Amino acid sequence: MLSLAMFMTVIGALLLGFPVAFTLAGTALLFALGGIIGGAFDPAFLGTMPSRVFGIMNNGTLIAVPLFVFMGITLERARIAEDLLETLSLLFGNLRGGLGIAVTIVGMLLAASTGIVGATVVTMGLMSLPTMLKRGYDPAVATGIINASGTLGQIIPPSIILVLLGDVLSSAYQQAQLSQGIYAPDTVSVGDLFLGAIVPGFLLVGFYITYLVILGLVRPDTMPVPADDETDVISGMELGVRVIRVLLPPLGLILAVLGSIIGGFATPTEAAAVGAIGALLLATVRGELSVDRLREICRGTTRISSMVFMILIGASVFSLVFRGYGGDDLIRAFLIDLPGGTAGAFIIVMLVMFLLGFVLDFIEITFVVVPIVGPVLLTMGLDPVWLGIMIAINLQTSFLTPPFGFALFYLRGVAPKEVETSAMYRGVIPFVLLQLAMLVLLAIWPELVTWLPDKIYG
Repeated sequence: MLSLAMFMTVIGALLLGFPVAFTLAGTALLFALGGIIGGAFDPAFLGTMPSRVFGIMNNGTLIAVPLFVFMGITLERARIAEDLLETLSLLFGNLRGGLGIAVTIVGMLLAASTGIVGATVVTMGLMSLPTMLKRGYDPAVATGIINASGTLGQIIPPSIILVLLGDVLSSAYQQAQLSQGIYAPDTVSVGDLFLGAIVPGFLLVGFYITYLVILGLVRPDTMPVPADDETDVISGMELGVRVIRVLLPPLGLILAVLGSIIGGFATPTEAAAVGAIGALLLATVRGELSVDRLREICRGTTRISSMVFMILIGASVFSLVFRGYGGDDLIRAFLIDLPGGTAGAFIIVMLVMFLLGFVLDFIEITFVVVPIVGPVLLTMGLDPVWLGIMIAINLQTSFLTPPFGFALFYLRGVAPKEVETSAMYRGVIPFVLLQLAMLVLLAIWPELVTWLPDKIYG
């Protein structure tokens, strides 16, 4: 029971606001020290810690994290999103709900570029919320669109979150096969998850846009068509040139990164390096790159990357001590004994992760919870790519759900005071229901996730 006490202590410490990485490692070391003194913990477990840290340092896949972060921050500083929003607003300007559709598409592209939920929600909130309110959009609808499009960074590749989840699931999948006596285990890669996320990700964007079109027909007062004096007059030729000039470069960069991975020309790490260099070139061509701005980009990349790897090391210490106390055996026995077999165990795990998403970030859940429950679920026969995408969409839904969703807190921090929090809650509910519908759809037809990886990688 000490493993469960350690887990609950970590949750309590995180709720009190202690730093995640040091809470994970500190709690684990305190419990290990107490166990050694009391004779309940074998100190040999801690002897493997240096090799674990060295393994993290030598993990080539994880090098993609700082490179993708660098790419995202560079594109954000280059004001790509502002130009995209302005251009797409002109393109859809005369449609009812056209601005909302433009915000959704820009959010999708920004999510694919940055892969960081908080950054996307804050950026879209600062750029688009004042414009939407000025054009008469219902505050609930406007904030719902921004929150939903901002969280697409969870699932639209190339996503940092999918990189981290792919690395963790790869280890869990190998562990599950070894426990079954398979000593030449299959592997699952970040590229598999990227491919598995493409169809669900774009389906989700399609759901959002369809909802906005229907809402515009049913409740036109929530998304009024702008008056003629509120839109810029621009010829069709000029608009076409502008769309090509603004949309093609970032879209081409994203496709180059994904295409090199999918086509087998580059590993995720090599593709991330291409993305980082491409983002620098794009910012330079646009005249948005200066020495001061480059310094900001490097500092931001270092800050986020350091946070990710400190949490990873802390989580590694935590999982080591957790296993030393037999916590993995306890979880395995609990899930196997649940009524409903594999389906029952999967539903319980998803529900627990959904609730943990209210208080823990995706990175923490990926590094702490997935290594514990992943091997058990994979031993039961679940497909690792399908499981990874279901976890990602489940947590994406959690981050949207009132009253504790992280995305709501991010937008609340930048939204005008006249926008009520209750309006933000009302606006996001339809998008939460769309996310849940996507989860049900993927549960009924897992091929929506597995078809593309099977088709390309066999």
